[in-house]
Amino acid sequence: MKTQRAPVPWGAVLRGGPAVLPLLLSVLADRPSLGVPAALGAMLAGINDRPGSRRGAVLRLGLPALIGSFGLFLGTCLGELAGGGRSLVLLPLALGVLGLVAGALSSTGPVASSCGTQLLVAAVIGAGMPLPEPGWQRAGLFLVGAVWLLVLRLVLPSPVRSRAGAGAPYLLDGEREAVAAVYTAVADLLRAAGSDRAPDRRAALSAALDHAQDTLSGPRLRRHASSSAERRLHAQYAAAFPLAEAATALAWAGEPLPARIAEGPDRLARAVLTGTPCGALPAPARSGSGLRALDEALLRAAADFDNREGRGPRTGGVSDRTSLLRRAFGPAGRAYGIRVALCCGTSTVLAQVLRHDHWYWLPATAVFLVKPDLGPLASRVLCRAVGTVAGAAFFAVLLAPFDGPAVAVGAVAVCGALVPVASRHFAAQTAVVTVLVLALVALTGEPSAGAGRVVESLLACALVLVIGHVRMPGQRVASVRSALDTATSAAYRYLRHVLDDPRDGERRGDLRRDAYRSLAAARNAIDLSAAELPPVARRTAGSAEVAHALELLIDTTTACAVHLDGRPSGLSRSYADRLTARLSALDAAQAGVFRPERAGTPVAVA
Repeated sequence: MKTQRAPVPWGAVLRGGPAVLPLLLSVLADRPSLGVPAALGAMLAGINDRPGSRRGAVLRLGLPALIGSFGLFLGTCLGELAGGGRSLVLLPLALGVLGLVAGALSSTGPVASSCGTQLLVAAVIGAGMPLPEPGWQRAGLFLVGAVWLLVLRLVLPSPVRSRAGAGAPYLLDGEREAVAAVYTAVADLLRAAGSDRAPDRRAALSAALDHAQDTLSGPRLRRHASSSAERRLHAQYAAAFPLAEAATALAWAGEPLPARIAEGPDRLARAVLTGTPCGALPAPARSGSGLRALDEALLRAAADFDNREGRGPRTGGVSDRTSLLRRAFGPAGRAYGIRVALCCGTSTVLAQVLRHDHWYWLPATAVFLVKPDLGPLASRVLCRAVGTVAGAAFFAVLLAPFDGPAVAVGAVAVCGALVPVASRHFAAQTAVVTVLVLALVALTGEPSAGAGRVVESLLACALVLVIGHVRMPGQRVASVRSALDTATSAAYRYLRHVLDDPRDGERRGDLRRDAYRSLAAARNAIDLSAAELPPVARRTAGSAEVAHALELLIDTTTACAVHLDGRPSGLSRSYADRLTARLSALDAAQAGVFRPERAGTPVAVA
């Protein structure tokens, strides 16, 4: 229910206005219906236009737009097959099956969630919105609007570039900032060692590594292996892994560190962001395994930063498409897919019973509401209701009295610019999108019927709230349990590798990243479930204790990995005892919730 605090995304705001150009051209050509699908594509792409690199934007904006254009074509075909876009059997059944598949895939990540949402929303609009253009033309216009916004994202200057310096490569704005944030997070963790802020700083470091990994792994914009500047940036990112491992081990030890220890990572962060040499780095005293590992990591980082050619991207990692499909069609994916299918099919039947035509608003609202990454169900339903009422009232009082397309086009342009700012709060985003869509509806010649839209939105809220809290196999419990199972398996894979092959640093780094990333996903699922209404929240009571025990186990495993680097004969008795205690604590925490299957992990003691 709180507004997110973040800097104003001025780049996205400036792109939101020019994104209305296809709609403006269609109005000037006296064919406003041609611009409506294009404006819808630009609007949905604008919702996904978040801060990040240009390369990441190709995937974040382009893939959902492509899927959405297919959904618009498919929905138009279904509407024609149903005979004028009305059917109490064919359309609910088809949209329900589509929701089942799209919902399962949406549970695997944010980009997949955007793809699933755009697929369903576009299919519902294609089946229910009366437009004179055929399906293939609607799909093409939808894609044109989204691609136009993507072109603006790739071409217009980014605020990050001004900080990176005039010599920074044009396409490395978000990448530089993401990698620099990793080194800053390492420095913050070193400063927090020995204090109660260390756990939060360690979580922030893990989030920074995840963001940098996602940013650097986006699709390439050129055919060949890119420039030496990009290869150098990949090398700088890889050099942060040993530093992160050493910093985690030092924080795990629980002893305060001298302030000068953090100066080295701070200088590396400035060097990444500005593209300048890092200069001399202060070396810590090599008085223990953690400080020794930190010193060696700084030496390797200095060498990598001095290498002007750099190296190619890291090719490691433990996630693949097979694991994504397993998550999509596992218990959590199936549970979410069933909810989406029920909401989509039921809302389609209800909408067609209540309205003879223009029935698409209710199911489109339900599809947005059931989106998995918009916060707890009860709060987002309340925000949707408040935002819809506010947006419809604003449109009815200030915009509806004016005739002519100029006011509608101006409203679309202003709302397109406001979407990135309004995304800080779901109610505000809903209000802006409601005004935008009502303006588009007015351009099609359809009566806006603001009061009817409000009633349909409230019905969609009630429907999603009821279906979301009906006890069904796997609801919410499956998502939390599946996430904890994944995190537990990743933690044990990491532990086994550290004990069996402590010298394989690159593979160890990949497994450590997978363990921490899986733990973060599990915590998100737990926090989301805990914020739901009591009938849902009480089903996952005790899961937070399992996540905490997992975090302690992974941190201890990292400390053991650093310890084994300087002691190839095996773990000392003190490290082995603490590792055994962490394993016992995890077993005890799991006993109160569930106990996933795992192979035994022997702890070797030197």
